[in-house]
Amino acid sequence: MTNSNQPIYMTRHGLPLTIQLEWPFKRSATGADFYILHADCLLEDGRGLHALVALQLTLTVKEVVPSLEAKDVGAPSINNIRKGVDTQELEFLKSPKRVPIQFNSRSWDFKRNKWAFGEASEEQVAEFLKRKVYWQSKIEGAGAKVWMADPTDLQYLDTAAAQAMKIAQQVADKGIIALDGEYATPGPALAAEAEGIESAMRHALEELEKKHAFERG
Repeated sequence: MTNSNQPIYMTRHGLPLTIQLEWPFKRSATGADFYILHADCLLEDGRGLHALVALQLTLTVKEVVPSLEAKDVGAPSINNIRKGVDTQELEFLKSPKRVPIQFNSRSWDFKRNKWAFGEASEEQVAEFLKRKVYWQSKIEGAGAKVWMADPTDLQYLDTAAAQAMKIAQQVADKGIIALDGEYATPGPALAAEAEGIESAMRHALEELEKKHAFERG
């Protein structure tokens, strides 16, 4: 598993990831109309599986962002990779195979002028936050303080900070997490959720692996 200080990025289906971006974006050497950012997406289940990614940002997206620096496209870069896991485009291996992921205009809502990766329901946000606290604390220890209003997560879930904190409070009211401002630690009832959280991770991984096994024939 990863070392501490690395945020866990949960997928909607329950997979805990750490994502390392290799800045900066570079223009495609083949002359194609996109910029490339390499990344390593690690599955934090202790088996050392990862997916090497070549994120391909199109010229259409380049026109709507202030720059290709981390401060402007760091969060959507992570979320495009995270979405690639949720849509089963990526396969976790121990090999150095690098997989292209599109960073195109489908990630940008032109009507609302914002990034869009699909809106999550209140129930989905609650599960997401619970799982995030579980996995982050499992890796860093029970004292890990997990940010419930991380802007990258809010962008991925299409959820406002106030709404996320309202839902986090509902989870805290059940004793699953304990809140201190916008940060959470495991609550006394989180242990009872462990098997369900681990089972969701295993199921999501099994579905992803079956899909890629089918494609390979």
